[in-house]
Amino acid sequence: MTQTYKRLNDSAAIRWSALGVVAFTMMAAYFVNDVVAPLKSILESDLGWSSREFGFFTGAYSFLNVFLLMLIWGGFILDRFGVRFTGKLAAILMVAGTAMEYYAMTAMADATGTVLGYKSGVMVASAGYAIFGVGAEVAGITVTKIIAKWFRGKEMATAMGVQVALARIGSQAAYSVAIPLARNFSLTTPVMVGLILLAGGLAAFFVFSVMDKKLDSQIEAAQDGDYEKFSFKDVGSILGNTGFWLIALLCVLFYSCVFPFQKFASEFLMNKYAIAENLAGTIAGLPALGALILTPVFGGFIDKRGKSASIMALGAAMLIFVHAVYALPFVDSAAVAIGLMIILGIAFSLVPSAMWPAVAKIFPQHQLGTAYALIFFIQNIGLWGVPNLIGWILDTYCVAGNAGGGNVYDYTLPEITFSFIALLSLVVAFLLKAADKKYGYKLEEPNIKK
Repeated sequence: MTQTYKRLNDSAAIRWSALGVVAFTMMAAYFVNDVVAPLKSILESDLGWSSREFGFFTGAYSFLNVFLLMLIWGGFILDRFGVRFTGKLAAILMVAGTAMEYYAMTAMADATGTVLGYKSGVMVASAGYAIFGVGAEVAGITVTKIIAKWFRGKEMATAMGVQVALARIGSQAAYSVAIPLARNFSLTTPVMVGLILLAGGLAAFFVFSVMDKKLDSQIEAAQDGDYEKFSFKDVGSILGNTGFWLIALLCVLFYSCVFPFQKFASEFLMNKYAIAENLAGTIAGLPALGALILTPVFGGFIDKRGKSASIMALGAAMLIFVHAVYALPFVDSAAVAIGLMIILGIAFSLVPSAMWPAVAKIFPQHQLGTAYALIFFIQNIGLWGVPNLIGWILDTYCVAGNAGGGNVYDYTLPEITFSFIALLSLVVAFLLKAADKKYGYKLEEPNIKK
């Protein structure tokens, strides 16, 4: 007997296939986002970049999203024009920005001019990374809304966990192959590999669009959804929600202790723990590897058991422990450094698996794109500001010597900074637990209803 489905996403095989298609795009995006991070020392020795310039480049990812509100406009576009149009637009921006970044690191490698005190090559690479950042963040909220749309009432947290896990494959691959590719071929080879992957991600989104168009026609025919019915008055409703502000604050504080740290982690491991250059990138990528394995597991637990608010608090507490121990100057064992990276990977799995499905519990479908965009916007303030802060701290207070044409840094003060930010994230996590009880967000309840 052949089973028929009311909608495409009623079929487990089809909804998971749709997830796999869009997850490939995000995997390519995460590869490009992280592939330059292990190259900091090489950029310093080969292109003459300083820590301040590297911090500027890293922070550029969020510059347009923060100062021109591009991510917020992306959320409006997403809720107004839908996931298909927005996803393809985001993928095009990622390809264009990465191509610009590649051009700056090749054709402008020997450029001697400066702009606003930064090398012209650094400025152009940063501009490309900023354009890529717009595309990557808009793609992120688009894929999150796609999962909420295709998996609502089903395995939503598990699906979000799987998407995060697949994205972390991109991150882990970037940290693992960046230095070998740069040493065996050229400094820009890792960026070129990322550009090719993004072109494939753009093609993948066109494939998904065919599937999603069919689902929309079924939803319309059944008249059982409120998709794509956004009004600007919804912004006020979102901003007036206490849960929104607590999740946004937790998001910016938590991720400011993870992503900016990872940008500097390879050099940190080499400077403090004397870990070889060819291993430092791989070890710095361990949090991504942990997320790859554990995020779907934690997502499955949340789908069946709930406890999202408690899990977010646990992840924040683990983050404090990691950075506090890294800050101890007398702890210089490579084994400890690796163990802490593994713990960071567990925390990096716990919080996203709980946080992103929680947003879909607080807001209705037609507000999700804008809600995610506003949260990502606040997150990007941290992703812009913290790398610039860490780069400035390193150049101003932490130069401990010089070796191989580049500076050697003492990372104690940056790690104290990360520890303080992590402590604030734990405070916000407890406030979110209290708000969940007060306002009835049902964050502690499972996603799958029996």
